[in-house]
Order: sequence, then structure tokens, then C-alpha cells
Amino acid sequence: MKSQIRKIIVQVDEVMQEGGQAVNPPTRRALAMAVIANPYAGRFSENLDQLMDIGEELGGLLGERCVKALGLAPEEAHSYGKAAIVGEAGELEHAAAILHPKLGAPLRKAVSKGAALVPSAKKQGGLGTAIDVPLGHKDAAFVRSHFDAMEARVADAPRANEIVVAVVVTDSGRPHPRIGGLQVHEITGTDGLR
Repeated sequence: MKSQIRKIIVQVDEVMQEGGQAVNPPTRRALAMAVIANPYAGRFSENLDQLMDIGEELGGLLGERCVKALGLAPEEAHSYGKAAIVGEAGELEHAAAILHPKLGAPLRKAVSKGAALVPSAKKQGGLGTAIDVPLGHKDAAFVRSHFDAMEARVADAPRANEIVVAVVVTDSGRPHPRIGGLQVHEITGTDGLR
């Protein structure tokens, strides 16, 4: 592995009731996080290739962990999102290097297809910093029922020289969606929008 992983955390959020109404089947979101060493902590580098390669590795690893936690076949996944929190000895650009150039392709493979952009968020912070991982439908960005987020937080990370990398995959949209827009059964999945 290219990344030095200190720990991996996987959790599943399952909503069975919302607004006093049963959610049947329950909506489920899986979050997988890796706490990794930041190879550029404490120094400036024009070249961030090492983080880009780590992002590629983590996109597949964390995406697969989410799909497995949900007990789904990859093509049954609905939404995805990604985020990173950089410790104080790093830079915001280190999170961008992990998330953007290479993480998406292996995550898309883990969820089968993924025509839409993967929503993302990044920030810098210390131990226990939380970040909301934004979510959108994996094949059609205009599906409003899947606009959502899931909070990611590790109590003992990131340390100054670490990065927390988070991926979320869902098996559905929000519970009881009713704000209209493109419906899942109307997706063409050709342009990532509709």
C-alpha cells in the first residue's frame, strides 16, 4: 500500500422512522474513513503526486468497504460522496490532492458506473474535527431526493501530520423525499446530470 494507514473506521447509519412515519425499507448510509500519515506534513512541495496516488488507492478501498457494510451488489448503490480533513501541519491542497485527480475512478468502480461528479468537502482541523460528507446520486446529479450529507468524525484524528479521508455510499435517498424533481426511475445516466 502507498498509504500509511493508522486506522480504518466503518459505520452504517440506518433510519427506520422519520417524522413519526415508518421508513420501509429503512434508508442506509455507510461511512468508511481512513486515518493516514500525510507525507507532505510540515513542508511545502510543488508536486503532490504521492497524495494523488494515495487517493486512488483509498477510493477503491473505502468505496468497497462501504458497499460491503451495506450488503449490496455494487450496482445497487445509490449515492456517494467524499471528504478529507487535514491536520495542522498540512495544507488544504493536500486534501484536494487526495480527493480530486484519482480517487473518483476506483470509487466509481466500487459502486458500478457513477456517471455523476462525486460531491466533496475538505477542511483543516485538529483532533475530533467533524466534516459533513456531501452526497448526490451516483449517476444523475439532478435527483433531488439524494441531496444529503453524513457527518464524519474520528475522536483521535487528525493528528498534526495526518489526514482523515472519508467516503460515504448509500442504498437510497433521504427518508420520505417529497420535493419533486427527477425521480430515480427516470434516470438515463448518460451525462451525469439526468
